[in-house]
Amino acid sequence: MPDREELKRIIDDMATMYKDKAVIDTDPSFREELVDALLGMTQTEVENIIARVLVVDARLDAKDIPEIIQEKIQIIRKSGVLEFYPLNESLDSIGGLSTLKKWLLRKRVCFQSKAREYGLEMPKGVLLTGVPGCGKSLTAKAVASEWKMPLLRFDIGKVFGMYVGQSEENVRRAIQTAESIAPCVLWIDELEKGFAGVGFTDTDSGVTSRVFGTFITWMQEKMNPVFVVATANDVSKLPPELLRKGRFDEIFFVDLPNAKEREEVFSVQIKKFKRNPDIFDLSSLTRYSEGYTGSDIKGVVKAALEEAFLDNGRELTTEDIFLQIKQTLPLSATMKERIDSLRNWAVNRARPASSQWEEIPVPSIENFSQRRKLEL
Repeated sequence: MPDREELKRIIDDMATMYKDKAVIDTDPSFREELVDALLGMTQTEVENIIARVLVVDARLDAKDIPEIIQEKIQIIRKSGVLEFYPLNESLDSIGGLSTLKKWLLRKRVCFQSKAREYGLEMPKGVLLTGVPGCGKSLTAKAVASEWKMPLLRFDIGKVFGMYVGQSEENVRRAIQTAESIAPCVLWIDELEKGFAGVGFTDTDSGVTSRVFGTFITWMQEKMNPVFVVATANDVSKLPPELLRKGRFDEIFFVDLPNAKEREEVFSVQIKKFKRNPDIFDLSSLTRYSEGYTGSDIKGVVKAALEEAFLDNGRELTTEDIFLQIKQTLPLSATMKERIDSLRNWAVNRARPASSQWEEIPVPSIENFSQRRKLEL
């Protein structure tokens, strides 16, 4: 892929070629913005998109940037391995996880050129593990938005092809594309599903091991500003080579939200559904939702809003949400043994994502059933 200097040369060549037929804006700030938009395209793709834009109105200026970005999104999507994600989340969209948020804000500064001159290394990435539904994937989306970087999702499952050498070529192409767009955030969701069992089976003739080897070598040696945000629900299934220092800057454990965090999550979710959280009894909702994940809380607020709408479209109340809490069995109850296992692994192995971390007791299904009988 052409680097920034090569892209500038291509733009100059195109401007010379079309100087009698069209106008390309020469403003330095637009030029830098145009180069950013074209990063990740081949020379042929760059020439084609510029020519196509010039045909429309014989001009190439700032209003054409969105069309170029959309074209780049389509090109990368055709690769079948990387996918562009819209930047529609922020760290304010996440309730709790204060330690993780502070860490991410600090790491953002390390991408500056002053940090390089000072002697700091480029940040490599972060591994988020813990209880499902507690904000790991949402954090990955929010990081890119907060840092104002493109967000690419790397689907490891799509790497593996049916032909000899195709899988290895796919992972190399994905890495090359991410580096050509850098600085960017590379999101790898449910990492354990892509690399589970590496080193324990030869059923795929070693393809998984070779793909894994290519990936971790790149993680260790990469110099371009590609920040990897990987999530894993069951980190115990990951190969130990992936967890050692040098692959990721830090490993965070995301546990069930504590009382303060649940109140924040209720507030965030109620705002997302265009309601004012100040008119709801958040403290009572927090008290009755112990053991609920962020996804569970979003689910009960959504279900309560649907019930209120079906009841002649009346306004949502705290009682509506209470009723849904009573009728919902949280993930922590149905997966108690698994969550206990995850917590046992995280002790002395991962950093808590919350500053006011406390181990939330996970009630059994029987406990929830008995409590609901008394409440109802």
